[in-house]
Amino acid sequence: MLNDTLAIVLAGGVGSRLQPLTHQRTKPAVPFGGKYRIIDFTLTNCLHSGMRRIMVLTQYKSHSLQKHLRDGWSIFNPEIGEYITPIPPQMRTGDNWYSGTADAIYQNLYLIQRSGAKWVLVLSGDHIYRMDYAPMLKFHKQNNATATIACMNINIAEAHQFGIMSVDQHHKITRFDEKPQHPATAPNDPDHALASMGIYIFSTDELIAAVASDHEDNTSDHDFGKNILPRMIDSQHVYGYRFGGESGRVSPDNYWRDVGTLDAYYEANMDLLQPIPPMNLYQNDWPIRTYSGQHPPARTAQGDYGSEGIFINSIVSSGSVISGGSAQESILFNNVRVKNESIVEKSLLFEGVEVGNGARLKNCIVDKNVIIPDGESIGYDLEKDRERFTLSPNNIVTVPKAYQFTK
Repeated sequence: MLNDTLAIVLAGGVGSRLQPLTHQRTKPAVPFGGKYRIIDFTLTNCLHSGMRRIMVLTQYKSHSLQKHLRDGWSIFNPEIGEYITPIPPQMRTGDNWYSGTADAIYQNLYLIQRSGAKWVLVLSGDHIYRMDYAPMLKFHKQNNATATIACMNINIAEAHQFGIMSVDQHHKITRFDEKPQHPATAPNDPDHALASMGIYIFSTDELIAAVASDHEDNTSDHDFGKNILPRMIDSQHVYGYRFGGESGRVSPDNYWRDVGTLDAYYEANMDLLQPIPPMNLYQNDWPIRTYSGQHPPARTAQGDYGSEGIFINSIVSSGSVISGGSAQESILFNNVRVKNESIVEKSLLFEGVEVGNGARLKNCIVDKNVIIPDGESIGYDLEKDRERFTLSPNNIVTVPKAYQFTK
């Protein structure tokens, strides 16, 4: 069954709520967890699930993503029909870019038809989770489903942010509402709702018919959650597959996060620093793959003034040096420098960031190649920070890539 399945990763998202991190890159290419990109988690799931034919649909500011795919994911053998292939918009069906998730599929129908796949697995490239897709495919086939949607319980207070479904005793979906104001509750559980995870399996012929019909509807948003799935539920066999119900080959942690906002993104990174992380990056049976550059080991060193470099409950990636400063409950990506008597607390420092002597950072996200001047303070005076940087609703301060400080 896996050999007859084509995986399509939707990776063209603008990610406007993640600005300024998405000012020069698409959302799936945003760095995460010290060494990864967000898309690595979806692609790793495909790899360990036995998926060997994967198309990545790119669009918005895709150079960083395409470079990452080339450097880190050129691992399959095309001579035996394996591939991970980025597919930019080609305007084969008109003069428009992708105008929705369903339209992205419609504009690539010829590739789906040419693949000969019996089933299509549609995935988002901007979620953090582990999942074996093979049991979901088995569930889809056993139920002779037209479409299957992966779902999970979420708190009812958060349900208005998701596609919410109702199911019968056989897991068949009876209703699907995209971001409803008054969401339906989960069966026998009034405190939770059953939310779509943006993971879909379609029988190929029915998918082709559905997106082709949707393309002819000028009133449609050409979106799976808003248009395709509600219509299919009315006339087809659409089922809900419970995430974590059958673990397959991965030890389940039932962790899934949509990191579409600065606060959600920051909190998902901070989750990695919990005493028992809800997602364990050190899980040997499902390692997360990425591109790893040729960097020297990370180290601490004595600073110019005799103080020792230290880090406490932090992730410090290769090439980074803490010389006389400290990092506490923070994530340092590759080639970061933390200098004499500087203090970094509860912050994310992307590749190439340099923290000058005596600088202080707290509750920050600092994008690549920023040089923090000596004595600078960020995260302590929010009014001052708001004049220079982006503040999230939870007052996380984000410094954009290559930001130049004025003297």
